[in-house]
Amino acid sequence: MIDGAFARWLAAQAGQALLGVRADLGFADPGALRSAGDKVSHDLIRTELAKWRPGDAVLSEEDEGSRLAWAAEVSAGAVSRLTADRVWIVDPLDGTREFSEEGRSDWAVHVALWARNASTPHRLVAGAVGLPAQHRVLGTDHPPAYPPMTLEAATSGGGRTIRLAASRSRPPVFLTDLADDVGAHLVPMGSAGAKIAAVVTGEVDAYVHAGGQYEWDSAAPVAVATATGLHASRIDGSALKYNEADPRLPDLLVCRKDLASRLLAALQRHSG
Repeated sequence: MIDGAFARWLAAQAGQALLGVRADLGFADPGALRSAGDKVSHDLIRTELAKWRPGDAVLSEEDEGSRLAWAAEVSAGAVSRLTADRVWIVDPLDGTREFSEEGRSDWAVHVALWARNASTPHRLVAGAVGLPAQHRVLGTDHPPAYPPMTLEAATSGGGRTIRLAASRSRPPVFLTDLADDVGAHLVPMGSAGAKIAAVVTGEVDAYVHAGGQYEWDSAAPVAVATATGLHASRIDGSALKYNEADPRLPDLLVCRKDLASRLLAALQRHSG
């Protein structure tokens, strides 16, 4: 199975397992549900990667020490992903809070593949975002068509209203000012994967985050977004890079290409 199709399959399998955890445990104890979901999905993804891609390295949010920043001169073998040619970057359950709330569907499973010999700055060569409660998987093997403008944007003329996905729990402090500057309407959503997926499908026009994230929070969604033809960068316009010694990747912008210059200019004014 080629890597893109494998990423889609793996995200779908983990998503089905997570729906099973929800059905089995219910929502009476959110903490227990979150813990069980993280473990079940992580174990499934790790098992399947070991079976089908045994020579590849893995960076998973649930790995012990995954958040450690390693020195650039780390010796070979100390952190295998830093010397590997292929690294799977996965978030077994993106949006644990939403996963543990009955009725919410804005949580995701992220599966991405980084390759050292890739030609793009982010070096992501395959990826899939599973949205289990929405019964869909977005993947680089069959990337969605470039999204149409939202109805609200398309009917408001040249000064159209941008729909900007925002964290429902940790929005950047400058986001309200940014929205006022560019004439945007904030749309609260759950996980990073769900927000970027909403840009990919055209439900919103952009997603800005500057509150602190790690590589697994955005690798798979960014792989799909760029395969779709969307803009993805740091909020200063620089390239997103993955499989770095420090896995923190604190900010990003994903948006329609026709909005990128406008949003990046506004971000320079408000994110300092």
